[in-house]
This record gives sequence, C-alpha cells and structure tokens, in this order.
Amino acid sequence: MSGPMALEPGGVAEDTLTLRLADESGLARRLADGHGLALVRPGDAGRREAVDRLAAELADRIAPAVHSYEVAALLESEGLSGETIRQRYGHPDLFSLAAALYDLVPRSCPEPPRPADPWRPDHLRCALRGALFALPGLAYLLAGRLLPHEGALRALVVAGLVSWAWNQALGHRAHLRLAAGRGEAGRTLLNGAPPGAGAAVLAGAAFLGSGAGALFLAAQSVYLAAAGVLLVLGRERLLLAALLPVTAGAAVLPWWEPGSALRAGLPLLSVLGTALAAGWALRAALAAPADPDAARPRLLGSLPYGLFGLAAGGLVFLAGREQPWAVVVLTLSMGPAEWLLYRYRGLAVAALRATATPAGFRTRSAAVLGGCLVAYLGPLVPAGLALHADLAVLLPLGAALWTSLLLQAFGAAWPPAALCLGAAGAGAAAVLSDRAPDGTSLALACGAAALCLTLHALRLLGRPSAHG
Repeated sequence: MSGPMALEPGGVAEDTLTLRLADESGLARRLADGHGLALVRPGDAGRREAVDRLAAELADRIAPAVHSYEVAALLESEGLSGETIRQRYGHPDLFSLAAALYDLVPRSCPEPPRPADPWRPDHLRCALRGALFALPGLAYLLAGRLLPHEGALRALVVAGLVSWAWNQALGHRAHLRLAAGRGEAGRTLLNGAPPGAGAAVLAGAAFLGSGAGALFLAAQSVYLAAAGVLLVLGRERLLLAALLPVTAGAAVLPWWEPGSALRAGLPLLSVLGTALAAGWALRAALAAPADPDAARPRLLGSLPYGLFGLAAGGLVFLAGREQPWAVVVLTLSMGPAEWLLYRYRGLAVAALRATATPAGFRTRSAAVLGGCLVAYLGPLVPAGLALHADLAVLLPLGAALWTSLLLQAFGAAWPPAALCLGAAGAGAAAVLSDRAPDGTSLALACGAAALCLTLHALRLLGRPSAHG
C-alpha cells in the first residue's frame, strides 16, 4: 500500500483500519499477548506530552467519535505512519494511539447547524404587493365623478365580484401549473384570463343603464384580469409601472383639478399599460419549454378558491357600504397579511424542530397562530380608529380573511369557502331585509366565521404532519 495511508517500513504493514476491522480475533490475540495497547512508558514524559498535544489539536474532531476506531480512521487520514506513532508518541500501532486519544478527549456531540428558514418572506415583495392591492382604488377617486348614476355602481360591484371569484380560481390553477414550468402556467392564464374578463363584463352589463358606464365596466374587468396575470407570474414591478399614471393623477388632486379628460384618460392609460404588460409577460412565459408529462390538476380543485374570492369580495363590499374606509384599511393590510403567512410557516417549522411530543407541538403551534393573528389585527386597530372605521366589523372580518388565507396555504380550501360564503349570505340577507343597518349582523356573521376558522386552523395545523 502506498501514499499517506501506508505505514513506513518497520511498522506493522498490514495493520490498517480496514484489515483491523476485518480481523477482530487477531486484535484479541495481540491484546492477550500484551502487544496491543502497550501505552507510553511511565518515565517517557516527552512522548506523553506529544500525545496530549495531539489530543488538543484534534479535540474538535475526536470528541464526536463513538468508538476508538473512528479516531483511528481520523489518524489514518492525517497520514500518521507506524514509525511516527512508535517514535514520537510511544505507541506500538495506530489503534493503540487511537484508544489513548479516545480516552483523553471527553465525548461531545455538538448540535447540527440550524438550517435556513425555507419560508423566509421577501419583505420588499410583500410590501409591494400590498401597495398594488390598494393603488387601483385611486382610479375611482379620479374618475368616480364621471360615472353615470343609473346602475353604474351596481354594475361595477357585480362585475368586480365575478372578477374576484374567477381570478382567484384561475390564479390557484395557474400556480399549480407553475410546477410544470412557466410555459404551462402561461398557457393556463392565456386561456383563462380573457374569458374571465368577458364573464365579468356580461354580468355587469345587465345593470347598466347607459353606454358610458360600459367603458368603465370593460376597463375594470380588463384591468383585474391583466393584473391577476402579472401577479401570478411575479411581475409586480411591471404592474407598479403601469399604475404610475393613475397614481400621479390622484397625487395632484389636492392642489390641482385635472379636468374630465385627464380624469378619464389617466385610468384608461393605466389599464392599457397593464394589459400590454400582461401580454408581454405571457409572451415571455410561453417561450419557456413545457413539460409534456406533467399531470393536469382537476378544474374542480380550484372551485373552492373561486367561491372564497366571491365570498371575500361580498364581505368587503358589505363592510364598505357604511364604512368605505374599512375597505381601504383591509386592502392596505394585504401586504402584511401575506408576510405573516410566510412567517407563520417558518415559525411552525421551527416549533416542529424544537419539540419532541405531539402535545408540545400543539401548544407551540397554537402560540404561533395566536401571535401571528394578533400581529395582523393589532395594526388594524389604530388604522381603523384614525379613519373612523367600525372596529366591530373590521376586526372579525380581518380575522376571517387572514385565517382563510392561512388554511388555503395548507390546501384546506373548502372550510374557508363555506364559512365565508355563509357570513356573506347572512350579511347580505340583513341588508336586503333592512335589519341591523348599523352592521351588527355583519359583525356577528364575521365573528362566527372567524371563530370557526380559527378553531379549524388550531385543529388542522396542530398536527406535525401538516408541516411536513
């Protein structure tokens, strides 16, 4: 045997780790004869100090060893020869020195390095998405006075609800197709976004009383469809750039009256820019290679996400009938809500690593859920008070929406859809029957939904298997 692993002439040439492990009986015979672990002679202080120095140098690598053979492997990898072992350290062979070092160094098993958080949120992206949810509202601030009074608002609300439902379902399906490549996701969006805009226009057109409102209706539907495409494909900066005209127009309103032409033109320019940006993003996505073997998800799998979009839109609209600023607060909170969804998943994984029993994990998981929910609802209180929003509606509605999004992130889509649809139905029934105009019915419905969703989340996410 040659190289650093070989023993020098005069040593025990066959006494390598591999052969020693294979011949336990030979080791026993040598030990019985007194030749195996002949340690340093009592008067040989220099050699004993050399062994101590070697132990100190290799302590961090010897300490985790569970057997002296591991130390022997370490010494062999360091290239120690039989001659060196005998003359410098006073031991007859590699295994004798390894046993001495193993006895000298206390056992120590260091914790493995903590892995990186796989759910670490992108702070800038979450903040940007929160702004992108709120900025389109500036278009209504600019062009709202130009809307015809006859049925236009009702048509926009109905079309908006259809768009929310359609785009939620389409976004879910497109995200599933992203696993097969951006090309597959792009094809899903290309096939789904135009019909969704058309369905929203048709739904709202039934409530229009004039042709002028049709332009606003089409602009809103096209924008929501195109913005959904950009958000799914991760093109938030393109969407922000497209919204610059309407943002600039709304920013100067306190000091300057832009006139009807700019009030209508700037939102239309943003809609056109969003549509062009979505087309460009789709073209780039479609150029990516597709995976022909990728399984296609079932269409019905996206249905509960669409129903939740319809229910969430209905609840937000009902909350905004009497308190429009509540809608503004909720819209602005969507960025922090998304950030907290990532933080929950990261903290839950950390809790799973830190506990050894299911009961311990359930306790930690409940604490994480409660902490994230408080962190989301806490800032809504001063914001709602500053804007004179009804906290009795705002807080339970916010809790219901956030826990719904959390459950959806773990694939539990039907409970949020059913409970939020029930809350929206109860609130709508109260409005239609003119009961509780102060929002009591809506507050109770949202509170009941939030409580049921939170209990379901505690039960579902308190299982370690949910975070595997």
